Amino acid sequence: MTSTTAESSVDLRVTVIEWLKRLAPLAVLAGVLALVGFFEPSFLAPRSLLVLIDESSTLLLLALAQMIVVLTGRISLSIATLTSLGTILLALWLPTLSWLAIPAVLGVSAFAGAAQGYVHHRSQVPSFVVTLGALGIFAGVALTASGARVIGISDGFDAVSWTFGDFYELPRSFLIALVAAVVLGVVLRFTTFGRRTRAIGYSEPAGQLAGIPVGRVVVGVFTISGLLSGLAAILLVARSYSAGPALADSLLLPALSAVVVGGTAITGGFGGVWRTIIGVLIITVLRVGLGIMGVDPAFTQIIYGVVLAVAVALTIDRSKLSTIK
Repeated sequence: MTSTTAESSVDLRVTVIEWLKRLAPLAVLAGVLALVGFFEPSFLAPRSLLVLIDESSTLLLLALAQMIVVLTGRISLSIATLTSLGTILLALWLPTLSWLAIPAVLGVSAFAGAAQGYVHHRSQVPSFVVTLGALGIFAGVALTASGARVIGISDGFDAVSWTFGDFYELPRSFLIALVAAVVLGVVLRFTTFGRRTRAIGYSEPAGQLAGIPVGRVVVGVFTISGLLSGLAAILLVARSYSAGPALADSLLLPALSAVVVGGTAITGGFGGVWRTIIGVLIITVLRVGLGIMGVDPAFTQIIYGVVLAVAVALTIDRSKLSTIK
């Protein structure tokens, strides 16, 4: 065998492996749908699938908020708590500010994200620690502002009610989340900011040598993450007619699981929006399907944890383990 033939064979093998990696999330989604459909055939009916994607809208926004941070090789533990805080702020501001409460909550959430990015970069403290501290701060503010109680919303609810319901039989909440996903996908694929985000995830030292303003990109990434968390708060309030200091807290692990299960590498650089959408659908089908199959809800978090651990083991780039982020 000539060297040229051998090189062609290796290139073909690498190409096939890469394509299998790209298609793996879709194959997993198809397998999970088939498994749940086997136990409950009505689960695959169009109406049931519409309900499914409606259920996934808030999780999709939180997964996108996590994904853009993970693309840089970092992690945010505060996205769900920031969403819970956003629901409280929205409930308190709607009666007096009406629709202006929406941009106010989005602005506060974006600022909270930017502050975390700035502290992380300037202090050189790992993002895990910074966002863990932010989680405690946001949870404390939410508990204090709400009086540690669920707040029902009536006055001013019309300002957010338009996000709930159907638009030509498609759930509006999912369409809003999908628009956010498309916009984020365009930003990551076609803008300098998006290319720099991926470059930092692939190799931050190389990015610095290439002149990438790492600090500004990191702050920008955390700002977008906070903005998406605030948008998730708005959809959650419209769905539940209420706000709570821990309303979204349970979505942190599913959101991170969706990002990694979709194929975004936890070490950064590889992944994207469409993978995250597939990951969210996988996690949502699992959550709903486990109930259909009679699995005790108490085991749901355990299953999420196992799925997350396995997905990380399969996607992690071990060559980057020496870099602390």
